[in-house]
Order: sequence, then structure tokens, then C-alpha cells
Amino acid sequence: MSTERIIKLIWDFRGPDANKTAEHHAIHLEQYKEKHNVGHLTGHEHINEFYSLAYFAVKESDMISVRDALIPQRGELFEE
Repeated sequence: MSTERIIKLIWDFRGPDANKTAEHHAIHLEQYKEKHNVGHLTGHEHINEFYSLAYFAVKESDMISVRDALIPQRGELFEE
């Protein structure tokens, strides 16, 4: 039995307001997740003073439709 892979879609934010912007973006990702009943997990990560990111982890089978709707900068395999 194979388990479907989870893809982490990522939005990068840079500059002095990066962390606040990523936090705010993650709120909208969570709203999309709830409205469309899709996705595994949303959140944000503070990398350093000038770089943060927001992410949306989705099943691989949902990735194309979510990617096309939300236009992330990049994606990677999600590892919990």
C-alpha cells in the first residue's frame, strides 16, 4: 500500500517586514484551505531578520490545482 506524497508549496518573503508578511500570508492560506477543504497544513517560518516564508502542504494529487490558484514561488516534498 503506497501513501500519497505531500508537497510543501512555498512563498518567500524578504526584507525587514518579511516575518509579518509571511504570518499574514499564512492566515490567507489557512482560509483557502478551509474554504476549499483541501490541504494538509499551513504555516510560516522565520528564517532570519530579512527572510521568512509561508507554506501550504497539500496532497500531490491536489498540488496542480492549488498551485495554479495560489501561485507559490516553489515547492518541495514535505517532511514532518
